This record gives sequence, C-alpha cells and structure tokens, in this order.
Amino acid sequence: MITVLSGGTGTPKLIQGIKKIVDPEKLNVVVNTVENDYFSGVYVAPDIDTVLYTLADIINEDTWYGIKGDTFITHDKLNELGSPEILKIGDKDRAFKIQKTNLMKKYDFSKVVDIQRGKLGIVSRVMPMSNQQSQIKIITHSGEISFHQFLIQEQGKSPVKNVVYNQVDPAPGLVESIENSEMVIIGPSNPVTSIGPIISIKGVKKALKNNYVVGVSPIIGNNPVSGPAAKFMEAIGYEVSAWGVATLYSDFLDKFIIDEQDASLKTKIEKLIKEVIITKTKMRNMGDKIMLAKVILSE
Repeated sequence: MITVLSGGTGTPKLIQGIKKIVDPEKLNVVVNTVENDYFSGVYVAPDIDTVLYTLADIINEDTWYGIKGDTFITHDKLNELGSPEILKIGDKDRAFKIQKTNLMKKYDFSKVVDIQRGKLGIVSRVMPMSNQQSQIKIITHSGEISFHQFLIQEQGKSPVKNVVYNQVDPAPGLVESIENSEMVIIGPSNPVTSIGPIISIKGVKKALKNNYVVGVSPIIGNNPVSGPAAKFMEAIGYEVSAWGVATLYSDFLDKFIIDEQDASLKTKIEKLIKEVIITKTKMRNMGDKIMLAKVILSE
C-alpha cells in the first residue's frame, strides 16, 4: 500500500497521475481536515471532497473544488433572496454536503467519508486525519480570523503573524496505515495549513520516521504553486523556497523532489535529506502528472 498525505490543491493533481500507474486499490489517501466547518447549514470538508471527487474523476479542474459541470441554482437563488453564501456551492456538490451532514448525526466522520467513497465507486482508501473537529486560526495584525475569512473574504491579503491549529487525535487506523505502507508520499500541498496539521497529530511523525517518505516541493523559486503558502511559511519562520520546505520536513524525509528551477539548491538540501531529485514539478497536463508520479515511485 502507498499512502499519500494530501490537502485540497496540488496533491490531488498528483493523485491523478499516481492512480494511472498504481493499482487504485493499493492507494491510501490521508486528508487534512482543519478547514472543515459549517456553511449554509451544511458540513463542508473541502479537502476531503476534492480528494473524493478527484478519485471519482468528477473534480472541477478549473477550480480544484466542486464537481465539473455543476449548476448553481440554489446558490444564485440564495443571493437573490438576500442570503449570500461565503462559499459558492454547486447543486450536485451541495447534495453530497447535505448527505455528509445527515450521516454525521449517526456516524463518526471516518465512517461518513467511507460511505461517500463507496457511493462514488472509489476503490482507494480515503481517511480524514481526525474524527474530531479541527480548527485553524490565522493571526493577523488586526487579530485572529478564521481560515475561510482570510482566504475568501479577505482574499489572502492580510499580513499574517502566525498560524495556529488545535491538537486532535488521529482517526482510527491512521497511524497504523502509515506504518504499514510501502511508501509515504507527501504531496505538493501547503506545508503549513494542509500537511502540517497531519504531521502534528500524535504518532504520525514517529510513523513517518520509521517509513520511506518521499516529498514534493510545493514551492518553485520563491513562489508557491498555489494558495497563500508563502505568507504562512514566513509567519512560522521558514524561508519561502524548496530549502524552506526541506527544513520543515527534514526529520522524516528520505527523498525530496524539487523543480528544475531550483537546481542550485540541490547540494544545500542534500545536507538535510539523503536523496534530492530535480525534475519538472509543475503539472499542467496528465502527462506531467504521470511523469512526476513515476519519478516519485522510482527507486
């Protein structure tokens, strides 16, 4: 089994490539949950949904959120009624969120995700990092705000002083799934708000240290591939570069994949991580995704 640690952007693109060359039944995806919350009366788990929709081949690749070809009749009607939504939720996507909300009245979150995985015909395993409600707060000069307020309402413009999230217990079987994997892949998701919360869970870092772990840098040059990773890296005291990511992951990484643009950092990073591979990491099409997956999986 191969385990992938994932957020909602970057890594799902890589998962598309991995599942083309690996038996999907042997793929286990552990997903960040710190962004989960209630919106418009339904429970929204953005990273979980993105991974599920990616594995089911229905993800909207224009936004990497929601379902391709979805309609927004309910969302538009809410706006018309004077009840605008913070998140733009599609009609089909909303149905999955309503089902999730209803199922959570009966089952723990891991079971809910597994039920939806089955409904979508996904044979890979998908695990939320925790069944407990995770929370992430962005500390700005104006005070503490939620992740979604920072990302959507403020469009990531506020200066960030710190990023904090609460400690939660691992989902049942999470640590064991990492321990029993042939390889763990840390995808090119935000190191602070997507991968960091997973790694911070009790037992995860130890499990990673005892396994073979490959990471892909989500930063090329001084720019993150997507999202506000640069602000978050700086806020917690790390350089915004492949070197900064290597420093963050150095305790447990065996192989690190960096972009051709960062070739000059190879020797420096090798002082922290045993094997450093230079390749094209920007995934513009399926060929790029498959090529990167092959580089990661090569011995």
